[in-house]
Formats: sequence, C-alpha cells, structure tokens
Amino acid sequence: MRIATWSGPRNLSTAMMYSFAARGDCAVVDEPFYAAYLALTGLDHPMRDEILASQSQDPQNVAQSLIGSNPGEKRHFYQKHMTQHMVPGVPRDWMREVTNVFLIRHPARVIASYAAKRENPVLDDIGFRQQAELFEQVLSWGGSPVVVDSHDIRADPETALRKLCATIGLAFSPQMLSWPKGGHCDDGVWARHWYGAVWQSTGFAEPEGDLPEIPEYLQPVLESALPYYEALKKAAI
Repeated sequence: MRIATWSGPRNLSTAMMYSFAARGDCAVVDEPFYAAYLALTGLDHPMRDEILASQSQDPQNVAQSLIGSNPGEKRHFYQKHMTQHMVPGVPRDWMREVTNVFLIRHPARVIASYAAKRENPVLDDIGFRQQAELFEQVLSWGGSPVVVDSHDIRADPETALRKLCATIGLAFSPQMLSWPKGGHCDDGVWARHWYGAVWQSTGFAEPEGDLPEIPEYLQPVLESALPYYEALKKAAI
C-alpha cells in the first residue's frame, strides 16, 4: 500500500511519519517535492541551498518515484507531503494511484507554531487552501480521501490510529505508538531547523490545551484559513 498524507507545516506530520516508519513494514519519504517547490517558486526558505542540493528538483521524476517500487522492498510506503508544495508545474495524476490521507490541525495552532520558526506567514505558507483544493480534486476523480484531525491523534493515539488504519485497510500495529529518540534516517536535510521537538520525542505529544492567542497582525491569516479547516473537519473520521 502507498499512503500519501497531506498536511500543512507544524501539523504532527513528522510524528506521523515516525509512527508509520516504526511499524517495520513501511518505507517512508519526507516531503519529496520540497526541492522542486523551491526551484519552481524561487522562495527563500531556511536552508534553501541545502534542500535544493539534497533532492531531485524535477517534479516529474519525483512523482514517478512515488508510484514505482517501494523503497527497500517494504510492503507499504508512507509519503509525508506538504500541500503548499503542490504548485503549478508539480504533477497530480500520480495521486490516483495512492491512498490519500488529509491530516488537519486548527489553524490557530499551526500559525502560532509556524510563526515561532519563520516570521510573518501568509495563507499560502501554511497550506490550508491547497489542502482543500487537493481534497476536492481527489473527490472529483471518484476517490475516497480520508481526513484525520491531529487533535484527535494527540488526545488518544491508539484509538485514532486504529481508526485510521481500519479506514484505509491497513492492519494496526502497536509499534506505531513509539519510536526511538533522535530522529529518523529518512528525515529531510531541513530537519535540524524544524524537527527539534520531535527529535526529542519517543511518541506522540500530550493532548493539546486551549487554542493559542494569535497576534492581531496574523488575524487575517487565521480568518482566511478557518473556512478551509472547518470544511475538512466535517469529513474527519
């Protein structure tokens, strides 16, 4: 099985990749379109040069790698994708050949976390618009996209992961609930900038508390993102 999980940044996505990697029967890949996205957009991200050097910048080649043989001949292949990477020039037809899972998180939490790492995020930085667009595209193909809220995973990881696995037709493994501290060999080169907290973890973080306060200058981003989140929330398992 090939599982493409779509989220924006700061959304439990790395912990989910570690969870599936911990199964032992699942290869993983970390944001395979990141270099192509930077090359196509010219955006200045932290560690831009290192990212461009670390991955293929050809989105067609990346897409083919996602639907070819599973790395390491593993039975399953978990692909961690950022929705904001799917800009014009990045193919989407390959998504018909994978199980598409949409990982959502309340935008107030995403904005607060992202702004602590990269100043002044705009709507397209955090992926909510693109996530909703990709969800609708999979539906238009007659697909059955799955939506899971990261809040539910943190509230009760085993129950949420059992439900997710049952929904996509994958046997649950208790190994998904923990992983070794210190990161994963398949982390992207950007991990040292973004993954500090998850590198220190050995499992999913505790349940989330109240929503954070968002500063006034980021309120327009929050207000723009909320409708996309709320629409997908209605479809969550």
